Amino acid sequence: MTLSAREISAQLSALVSSDAVITDTNDMGAYLKEPRKRFHQSAAAVVIPPDVAAVQAILRWANENRVAIIPQGGNTGLVGAQVPLYGHEVILSTAKLNRIRSVDTAAGVMVAESGVILENAHEAADAVSSMFPLWLASQGSARIGGVLSSNAGGVNVLAYGNARELTMGVEAVLADGRLYQGLNALKKDNTGYDLKDLVVGAEGTLGIITAASLKIFPKPEDHETALVNVADPEAALVLFQLMRERLGSRLNAFELIPHIGLEIQMRHGMLDADPTASHSPWYALVEVTRMAGTEPGALQSALEAAFEREMISDAALATSLADRNRMWDFREQMSECQSKEGASIKHDVSVPIAAVPALIREGIAAAEKFAPGIRPVPFGHLGDGNIHFNFSMPVGADPKAFMAQYDEAMHGIIYEVVLRHGGSVSAEHGIGQLKVDLLKQVKDPVALEMMRAIKTALDPNGILNPGKMLG
Repeated sequence: MTLSAREISAQLSALVSSDAVITDTNDMGAYLKEPRKRFHQSAAAVVIPPDVAAVQAILRWANENRVAIIPQGGNTGLVGAQVPLYGHEVILSTAKLNRIRSVDTAAGVMVAESGVILENAHEAADAVSSMFPLWLASQGSARIGGVLSSNAGGVNVLAYGNARELTMGVEAVLADGRLYQGLNALKKDNTGYDLKDLVVGAEGTLGIITAASLKIFPKPEDHETALVNVADPEAALVLFQLMRERLGSRLNAFELIPHIGLEIQMRHGMLDADPTASHSPWYALVEVTRMAGTEPGALQSALEAAFEREMISDAALATSLADRNRMWDFREQMSECQSKEGASIKHDVSVPIAAVPALIREGIAAAEKFAPGIRPVPFGHLGDGNIHFNFSMPVGADPKAFMAQYDEAMHGIIYEVVLRHGGSVSAEHGIGQLKVDLLKQVKDPVALEMMRAIKTALDPNGILNPGKMLG
């Protein structure tokens, strides 16, 4: 028998407390409104369990009563995995699971609950002269559980890897309420399947992460940062290869940014000053980590070698924290600034690093042929092949008409280029409900069968984030 919204509310209140259950639509607003405003379903209720035992009780009840549960962290996801698809689901917020359980600098491990805000995890590591190197634009509100469930990337993937690579173990509640206790801190453990890798990146479809053991690293003594003028993505790739040769593992970020991003941000007062050395069609934001005991100047030396080889024409080297922050603001505001120019079409894609220039060149040509006047704004992590291939509407266009005419078709145009170069249609944002149909089209059929078999085995009643990822 299907429970009504009133019955769901009453039974959840009995499991936790009435204070932990929200049913009023207005009060649920913050949990329903996702960043891109693409999905607009309500929910049967929002429940905010106070501890792991409460999460277990809720899932046991949900499994017995066939009530759909959507895990939600900071509600910063961009593909709709964390908000309702149908309107009858219960959102389970991990906001109160917000303890840092332990920090072990000798082992290089921090155990954080899933509701810990990413920025707070940074602060906890910093307090013991360590670093958790996963940095996102949304780190002030994104929570560890959501970051891991979406296998988030960020700007330091080049040096430290994405969320999966930074996770040593997880604790997670399964669909039937059982607790998987996998919080190990072992670098070597060959005792069967690596189960944490099933849960990390599963977008809440296989279990609800309640805590994770995360890799932390010694805190750098300093960073060396520069904004480098490059003629085009081909020149940026050549520069990246030189930087990697000269700097090795110290190279922790190499970001590609088009000049149009600077124009937009300066026009709307988003930067207090121009962070670049001079006008250039493209810029590379390059950063080097300098550990204690090492001499400064590695980045400057590498850039001098690039000048000598005539790879670059100009560069701005940060000489203060304010300079570094301004350079990173320029990069981190690339997505936000587009909203100030009207509607935009966005793609989170990846290709082999060597194919990035071809992706951008061919993608821009195809897009401009299809939609004259469109403004390409591709930017992102050239160092790991992940480009946010975005397009702003033509100046003076009607936003709704632009999206209605070009949005879906533009996705097909860009994805065709991506797949032709052996890439992925989702590099770091995930599948959620936005790309379910697309995944069916591009994923290997055998891989899809394996994914469905795992889903059926761990969640036979289909209560965990139904309709997401696999449809």
